[in-house]
Amino acid sequence: MKKRLYYLAVGMLVFLISYSIGAKINIEKEQSSLIKEQFETKIEGIDEVGIFQNNVLIALSMFIPGIGVGIGIFSGFGTGLVFNAMALENTALQNISPLAILITPFGIIEIFSYGLAISRSGMLIYDLFKKKSWKLLLKPTIIEIVIVVSILIVAAFIEWNMIKQIIEIPK
Repeated sequence: MKKRLYYLAVGMLVFLISYSIGAKINIEKEQSSLIKEQFETKIEGIDEVGIFQNNVLIALSMFIPGIGVGIGIFSGFGTGLVFNAMALENTALQNISPLAILITPFGIIEIFSYGLAISRSGMLIYDLFKKKSWKLLLKPTIIEIVIVVSILIVAAFIEWNMIKQIIEIPK
């Protein structure tokens, strides 16, 4: 159990570092406008179901042995890049740490979920190279997938309710 918690912490750290790099990288005004426009198009008409679908698709792909670590890094970087672009376009965000969004209830839940998935991906590839049986690896992987899906449902509802409060969407 102690070893599993260590891998979870490493997975969460991998996501946070990737996010931080994306949030701090220098981008041009044209790039930030394009990123912001693409993000707004992607989330147009989204609700809690759409948020869940987006997050669970990303998280489930992070469970792919080995490749999931790369997907997690790419996802963290991309999320940070979106924050970066939004901050360049919105002066109110420029004075906020990019990590502030991650200390929201849904942010903490999502980091945990992505960290769990990233770490399982790394553990799976390591165990497969060690020639461990798929049968031994399947049960803990399925349990963790169920955990991630379950908590991402909760995170989507929390995130959607926070979004509705911020932008005053009619009920």
